[in-house]
Amino acid sequence: MNFADWPKEDLVKYLDFLMMNYRTMDAFWFINLENRHGLDEACLVNELVWGKVSALAARDLKERFNLGEKGLKGFLKAQLMFPWAYLVGYEFRQGEDELVLEVPCCPAQDGRVKHGLGEYPCKAMHQAEFEGFAHEIDPGIKVECIFAPPDEHPPDMHCRWRFSMADQ
Repeated sequence: MNFADWPKEDLVKYLDFLMMNYRTMDAFWFINLENRHGLDEACLVNELVWGKVSALAARDLKERFNLGEKGLKGFLKAQLMFPWAYLVGYEFRQGEDELVLEVPCCPAQDGRVKHGLGEYPCKAMHQAEFEGFAHEIDPGIKVECIFAPPDEHPPDMHCRWRFSMADQ
C-alpha cells in the first residue's frame, strides 16, 4: 500500500482511525494490566512507559518536522503535534512566563467512571510523560502539577499543569 497515492480526505480519515485505535489499544492495555497485576502495578508500569515514550515522541517530532525552537514556545509547538493533545483535547493558555495545560474532559477517566472502575491516579504517569517530553524539547522546562487524579478536582476539569522555565 502506498499512502502517497491516497487522496487527502482518505488520509485524514485513516489518520483519525489510527488515532482512535491508538487510544483504544492504550485503554485495553492498561485495563488488562490492572486486572492481572492490580492498579498500583498498572500505574507504575504506565508511568515508566509514558516517561520513555513521550521523550522518544518529542525527539522524533523534532527530527521529522525540524522543530528546533526551545523554551515554552518550542514545547507548545511540539505538544500540539503529540497524539495525546489531539486525542484528549488538551487546552493551552499561554501566559507571559508560563504555559498552562488543562484537560476539561479526560476520555480515559470518563470511560473508567462510565464502566464502574472509578478514576485512576494518573498524576505520576503524567508527571513522567510531561517531563520526558518537555526535557527533550528543552531541559530547562519546569513541569508542575496543579491538580490531577488522585487529587480532588472540579467536576468540569480533570487536571491542570503548569510549565515554566526553571531559570524564571
